[in-house]
Amino acid sequence: MEQESSKANDPNPPSELVDATQAAPGSDASGHSRRVFLFNVALFLNGIVGTVLAIPIIGYLLGPALRKRSSQNAWIDLGAASDYPEGETRLASFRDPFSVPWDGQTAEVPCWVRRIRGNDFQVFAINCAHLGCPVRWFAQSQLFMCPCHGGVYYADGSRASGPPARGLFEYAHKVVDEKLMILAGKLPTLAAKNCGGPRLTQIQPTAATEASAAIASQKPGDDSWPA
Repeated sequence: MEQESSKANDPNPPSELVDATQAAPGSDASGHSRRVFLFNVALFLNGIVGTVLAIPIIGYLLGPALRKRSSQNAWIDLGAASDYPEGETRLASFRDPFSVPWDGQTAEVPCWVRRIRGNDFQVFAINCAHLGCPVRWFAQSQLFMCPCHGGVYYADGSRASGPPARGLFEYAHKVVDEKLMILAGKLPTLAAKNCGGPRLTQIQPTAATEASAAIASQKPGDDSWPA
């Protein structure tokens, strides 16, 4: 009787304990799978956000290099060759191939086009070879003049006077289907060897100038100092 009463009063009979121990592993497995699923979803969403943020950053970093590579051999159309009369120099402009749409009017690059005869042209960069100020063409005097520091160039772009050490820089050009094309993808520089006229060279000292320099370097009290 005592055993039966103790079994009746036992809050956790053996059958219920077995059921509880069997149900516990199942609940842990379902909780673990739920955590794994949520972790994978969060990881996937973070990957999408990271990709969306990385695309414009990569484009910003690599964009200039890609544009430069694609624009190095950019030939720009300056219009029909007949638009430039023989014996005259006229102002033209083209859009910088390295520009982006939001550059607006600042991407327009001016240049001077001189047509000598037939398909013989010269296309000068508008910048002075001294410090880059824009030069102006004066048809009456047949000279390019820089308003900043007084640089002067002849009609063929060679240096006439003033501080510039060389002539105006020129763009490579060609005539295709009666249209004047210039190679605007490569800026006219000394490396391209496309400046009008030779660079100024240092004057070699003569015997008289060497003697004057020797006298100027002497000090009072030297044996060779003139009395």
